[in-house]
Amino acid sequence: MSRPRPLLIGSAAALAAALLASCTSDVPPEAPAAASQSSGSETDGKQSEFFQQAEYERQLKLAEATPEGPEGKPWEQMLEPEMKDTSQYAKKGSGGVHLCFSNAGVFNPWRQVGLKTMKAEVELHDEISEFTVLDAQGKDDKQISDIQELTGKGCDALIVSPNTTATLTPAVKEACGKLPVIVFDRGVETDCAVTFINPIGGYGYGDVAADFLVDKVKPKGKILALRISPGVDVLENRWSAAKVAFDKSELDVVDVKFTEGDTAKTKSVVADAISRHGQIDGVWMDSGATAVAAVEAFEDAGVDVPPITGEDQQDFLQAWKDKDLTAIAPTYPTFQWRTPVIAALRVLDGKQVPEEWKLPQPTVTQDNLDTYLKDGMPPLHYAMCGCEKLPGFPEDWGGKK
Repeated sequence: MSRPRPLLIGSAAALAAALLASCTSDVPPEAPAAASQSSGSETDGKQSEFFQQAEYERQLKLAEATPEGPEGKPWEQMLEPEMKDTSQYAKKGSGGVHLCFSNAGVFNPWRQVGLKTMKAEVELHDEISEFTVLDAQGKDDKQISDIQELTGKGCDALIVSPNTTATLTPAVKEACGKLPVIVFDRGVETDCAVTFINPIGGYGYGDVAADFLVDKVKPKGKILALRISPGVDVLENRWSAAKVAFDKSELDVVDVKFTEGDTAKTKSVVADAISRHGQIDGVWMDSGATAVAAVEAFEDAGVDVPPITGEDQQDFLQAWKDKDLTAIAPTYPTFQWRTPVIAALRVLDGKQVPEEWKLPQPTVTQDNLDTYLKDGMPPLHYAMCGCEKLPGFPEDWGGKK
């Protein structure tokens, strides 16, 4: 079974911007710095160099698939899985499970929510006697060292969320020769892991957001596309899928602007677009971290907020509810942090797991907004955590009962 292309990123500057999104990527040596204006490739009809037609079609097909697994537990569900035997990894002998995790870091709210969710999942399983977590702090060299250290600590299984793709591949391959490895969130350039866990992907995200605007905005309506930074493949994929939808529609994408994930810059870009184009009829975003800033920019200009896409951060969901916005929030669900723990225990029981464990990628809509908007949760909490029934909720996630 072929796995999706690993995540790649354009530059160190782009990495910093990407951290604001609920996704992370790899860094090749050189690439253009983030720009504040549309690049020619965004408006001349050409697709991004990252665009892969087959993977685009696959993700849109997965979005329509019925997941296998327990209802109401998307972190245990699977989309079109190809199962593999794990009997060779079955833990022999008595004693509890020593589970280990090499984490890329907790350098953004999405990862902070995710780690809290993972730790709470561990608490559900009495068979886990020890859970060792090493934080690479966003540094490749430290994570390589961390993985080497963990493989010598008597871990029964190792979970890895790689800081970068290519650089971490040799360390993961070395670990695979010593114990079962579960990779999630970001990929590596090897199939040696027992399973690779991630949601549907960027094409699915971008398509949902674009289709919403195609449905809600009248033909010839002016669309402003707000992006974080060029060269980040998962974000490029979100935009690529949106571009396919917009190109088929009668909507007019008047600007594609990079904001670097900065709230002040987002406000400036929106204000400038309103001034130059007279009005903006819809806003598409490749990440919702600055969606509230975009909403405020329309309010500051004294005009109605048009249909807008965001993400499942509480601040956007609250603004959506309070201001009665026409909105949608595709997600990169944080509940995926529960799945590696579940997968590791299944592997150590010798039970089958998918070679690639594709998870559902739910969307927050007007119909289910009240389900995901939680009173007392902090503004940067991610609603799609699947953590509401976990021990310590909501206090351990910064919330109040």
